[in-house]
Formats: sequence, structure tokens, C-alpha cells
Amino acid sequence: MTERFDGRTAFVTGGSRGIGKAIVERFAMEGAKVAIIDVNEQALRETEAELKEKGFSVYAKVASVTEKDQVEQAMQEVAEKFGSVDILVNNAGVIRDNLLFKMTDEDWLTVMDIHLKGAFYAARAAQQYMVKNKYGRIINISSTSALGNRGQANYSTAKAGLQGLTKTLAIELGKYGITANAVAPGFIETEMTKATAERVGIPFDEFVKARANAIPVQRSGKPEDIAHTVAFFADERSSFVSGQVIYVAGGPKN
Repeated sequence: MTERFDGRTAFVTGGSRGIGKAIVERFAMEGAKVAIIDVNEQALRETEAELKEKGFSVYAKVASVTEKDQVEQAMQEVAEKFGSVDILVNNAGVIRDNLLFKMTDEDWLTVMDIHLKGAFYAARAAQQYMVKNKYGRIINISSTSALGNRGQANYSTAKAGLQGLTKTLAIELGKYGITANAVAPGFIETEMTKATAERVGIPFDEFVKARANAIPVQRSGKPEDIAHTVAFFADERSSFVSGQVIYVAGGPKN
């Protein structure tokens, strides 16, 4: 049986942990060659070793999405190593939560730079290879926080901005066989949500249980839930789905 991503190359930013790692593993298991950039060298090398041990084709490099030259160089190296860049997942992210009156300039700019500037740099770098091949899939990882969330003025704004970027990319790149879509996770069990629990002073198990009780499907999300949705958007058969945002949150979001 042919895997649906055979012959494709998937480039994932922030792909060494949590949601990003689950996305990378999903693509690799379904036949894609995978490329990861991340600033966390230890996690990157561990993930790279795990993937290679399983026999997967992988490129891994320490690079920051906020550095244009690093992004462009990595993209070029991937295209040269694997022959193409077919799928881009803009997953790299960070939180600097605080109420507005406590939020610093650095808190604001750090979140904006990683989520928005990073996605812009990666999409701009990837599109040149996709346009040349008349094929591409760009998937941006947004969040239910794009609809507004207390203590996340920076994060909410950045994630809403990614949805606007997604729709604009869909309009501009559609004629080249490139689709652009976004996945907006709700509560997902990751290192990032563990950090949130620590910040508010609640044991993680209790934090998860409280959040799950408020979710219609009565459970918290797993990184694999997001990976499956990303794979749907990346599928060749999803070519008529573009400019869309799917909220993967265990229930409806307004």
C-alpha cells in the first residue's frame, strides 16, 4: 500500500517537541521525508535520533524562525537534500502570558516575532520552491486563543494574525497549485500547557481535569489530534480546501 506522502518533503518549524513532534512523526510514518528546524538543540537531536533509528529520512537543524537568513538557508538545504519542499507547517511558538497592564514590550515583541515574523519568513522562503513545482501545502498552527483569551493579549493577537496570513496566502498562491490552511488547537497536553499550569500554581493533573470537564467531548486534546488534522490539509486530495481554519478543540468555538 502506497503511503499518502510518499515522495513529498514536509518542513516543520518547532518540530522537536509537543505538537510539532507529533506532526513530524505523522508525516514520517506516512512516507514523507521530514525536515525540522528548532532552537532547542537537545530536543532536536533527540527527535532526530528517534526518527533515524526508525529508518526515516530526516533533516534537522538548529535555526530560529526569527532569523531570515537561517530560515532561507535551511529551506535551500532541504530542497537540495530531498529535491523539493512540498509541505510547510508553521508550528514554532512561544507564550509570554500576562495581563495587559503587566505585559512588557519584550513579552509582546517576542511572541509577535516568533509566531508572525517566523511564519512570514518560512512561507516566503518555501513558496519559491512550491511555485516552481506548481504544488504546495502551507499549514499554519493558530489557536482557539485567536478568539480572545484572558492574559494572552500578545498570543491571541499573533494567532489571529496567522489566520489572516493563511487566508491571504490562499488567495495569492492558489493559482500555483498551493493551498494554505490553519489548524487552531484548543487545550492540548504539551510542555507549553504544563508551563501554564505551573504559572497559575495548579498541579498539571488537576489543571487537565478541570479543562477537560469544560470540553464537550470530555477529554483534553493530544498532540496527535492536531497532527491528524494537519495531515488532512497536507493531503493531495485536499486540493479544493484552502484558506480555511479548523478549530480542533473537542467542541464548537464561536
